Amino acid sequence: MASTFNTLLDKLHLSSKDDEGVPAKEPAEQELNALKDKYAKAGQEHVFAFYEELSLPEKVGLFESLKSFDPDYINEITQKALHPPQSVDTSEETKLDPLPDTATASILDSKEEDIQSWYTSGLDLVSKGQVAVVLMAGGQGTRLGSSDPKGCFNIGLPSQKSLFQIQAERIWKVQQLAEKESGKKDIAVPWYVMTSGPTRRPTEKFFEDHNYFGLNKDNVSIFEQGVLPCISNEGKILLDTVAPDGNGGIYQALISSNVRTDMRKRGIQHIHAYCVDNCLVKVADPVFIGFSAAKDVDIATKVVRKRNAQEPVGLILQKNGKPDVVEYSEIDNATAEAKDSSTPDLLKFRAANIVNHYYSFRFLETIEDWVHKLPHHVARKKIPYIDIEKGETIKPDKPNGIKLEQFVFDVFPLTSLEQFACMEVKREEEFSPLKNARGTGEDDPDTSKQDILNQGRRWVENVGGIVESEAAIEETGVEVSPLVSYGGEGLEFLQGRTIKAPAVIEKED
Repeated sequence: MASTFNTLLDKLHLSSKDDEGVPAKEPAEQELNALKDKYAKAGQEHVFAFYEELSLPEKVGLFESLKSFDPDYINEITQKALHPPQSVDTSEETKLDPLPDTATASILDSKEEDIQSWYTSGLDLVSKGQVAVVLMAGGQGTRLGSSDPKGCFNIGLPSQKSLFQIQAERIWKVQQLAEKESGKKDIAVPWYVMTSGPTRRPTEKFFEDHNYFGLNKDNVSIFEQGVLPCISNEGKILLDTVAPDGNGGIYQALISSNVRTDMRKRGIQHIHAYCVDNCLVKVADPVFIGFSAAKDVDIATKVVRKRNAQEPVGLILQKNGKPDVVEYSEIDNATAEAKDSSTPDLLKFRAANIVNHYYSFRFLETIEDWVHKLPHHVARKKIPYIDIEKGETIKPDKPNGIKLEQFVFDVFPLTSLEQFACMEVKREEEFSPLKNARGTGEDDPDTSKQDILNQGRRWVENVGGIVESEAAIEETGVEVSPLVSYGGEGLEFLQGRTIKAPAVIEKED
């Protein structure tokens, strides 16, 4: 029994172990009874079934865990998720339209002077200390065959760099570019890394062991998203089960972790948020920041062009006059295959969501006004739990409950079209997600690695370099370190040089 509860408390970081220097102190009887009464009134009194059998540290840990949840709120969101309110007028058809031209831009066909203007403006905002980055890094590399945080994963580049290191070096390079452009020194882009219960401590250790990848540790904050208990099919909280509240938990976490307070103190005005599993992500992209700031919007998002009508991706569009994300499963074939009336060779709905967003700080200052409106989504799962009659952990063979989560884009419909913008970027330059185990041939470590090597090859050839590959070698291309080039700039020293692929360029020489 004790080992079972220790597992739960460790998940919550509430084990209150004496060997960690935190003496256990039993909750006051009045406070304990009040909490028991609160759960009983909510019909969830079973969570205290084994309380008296626990050791003192375990009692303290369980008490702190249960105190962190509001059982009435858990009941409320569970009911809303399982029985979502129906639209007042169910006869009205959903109306889908592309975002208006006034809210969009595309790197694929924008004028070079516009792109340069956004870039210069973005670097200027970086140099003024107004830009920060939030990384959503709560996932483990389970599908990749690793229990480590996904950001620790080595995709097999010649340099053997992890995703965390690649992204940290891009932040370092943006800081250097801003310093060069402005003449200022010690420019910082604060990096706020959102983890989950299972990934926080390993992430902190990974950053410490690698000396924060050359960044100033005072400008790196590792914080944790919230968790929610899992719920049985009968609506009961399952003992020994908690799960992260989804990437939509970012908004509440920015408040509860004091990240927003830190941003305010630093004078941050522009925030770039993205997911850790994209090896090509342009972190703190000056072009994106400059574009979004020029539009003076609250939210902006990057998209890539949908490959074909049947590609299974969510789409950024307007739904009933509001910006939104619509999943591919929600769109019929006729809608998916519809062509753009002004450009018939393109799909009408082609803006694929890559979870790469911009927020104005003024918008994040209003989180309390709308966070309660974000829906919770249901995922039915086989969830191991404690049998309250036997005190044993049960591993079910069929779905026995639900996990509740929020999505980061659920806030889009709460934003007006006038305060929303979208930038289409080149897939081959900015999007290569890592989702699957090596060998699947799609969105796996090998495709991520090759996409970086292909990008480096293009950059080298663009400045007049020559890349040669031996016929017997499957891996071709060049890894260009972010410390050398952020987006293909500054590589003129390679003009006329021949590089044997695969290769890595770590410095100018």
